[in-house]
Amino acid sequence: MLGNALIGLREGLEAALVVSILVAFLVRTDRRSELPKVWLGVGIAVAVSVGVTLALTLTQQALTFEAQEALGGTLSIVAVAFVTWMIFWMRRNARALSAELQGKLEDALEIGPVAVVVVAALAVGREGLETAVFFFSAAEAAGQTLEPLIGFLIGIAIAIALAYLIYRGAVKIDLGKFFTVTGLLLVFVAAGILAYGVHDLQEAGILPGLNTLAFDVSAAIPADSWYGTLLKGIFNFSPQTTVLEAAVWVAYVAVVLTLFLLPGRRRAAVATTG
Repeated sequence: MLGNALIGLREGLEAALVVSILVAFLVRTDRRSELPKVWLGVGIAVAVSVGVTLALTLTQQALTFEAQEALGGTLSIVAVAFVTWMIFWMRRNARALSAELQGKLEDALEIGPVAVVVVAALAVGREGLETAVFFFSAAEAAGQTLEPLIGFLIGIAIAIALAYLIYRGAVKIDLGKFFTVTGLLLVFVAAGILAYGVHDLQEAGILPGLNTLAFDVSAAIPADSWYGTLLKGIFNFSPQTTVLEAAVWVAYVAVVLTLFLLPGRRRAAVATTG
């Protein structure tokens, strides 16, 4: 639940901020009549995202066990690629996001109503598709329970509430720090989903080493214990982890976390030198 709540909060706030930027631009420029077109585009993006999630779920249910594991493992890897790209993209482009969206919307207003709907749909749809694939993979990793969906919806609800309060000026959040902290946590969530995807591919017979364990701590950390459930829910930790899973997890965290923290270290070094 906690891992999916983080996904919902992070992705939901990004999408909600995009909508807030578009709405605020139209209100500020006295073009409120164009707001229904923006909301139509947002609705289309949400519908497509939900449709993708349902399609993935129905497709998986119709497959054999090996095919289900192959599909789940492949989508997990795709989801990790999405979220990794998203973490670095937002870190690099957050400051210019508002100006970029406003420029695209201004151009769309000159073209016509359909263009406005398309701009809104594409702006929110990118976040929605990433969220759909990432949520599907995270939910599969957590198991067949309602907790992932509940956590995800809680995260989305908090994100919408925060975006509304920010839009109304009721609260102020250092978005740079927010995306840095959530990005840091998502590195570990993504690493767990990547390891789970590798395990799926091992069960499908695509990757070797299913019975070659790096460690087995199921006696000390039972999977059905509260702390075992907590570790699995946040980091997708498995008491029985194969060598390939462990190697992939460590490699991903080592590389991505280093690259993610590197800019901050450089700025701190420059400031200290100055």
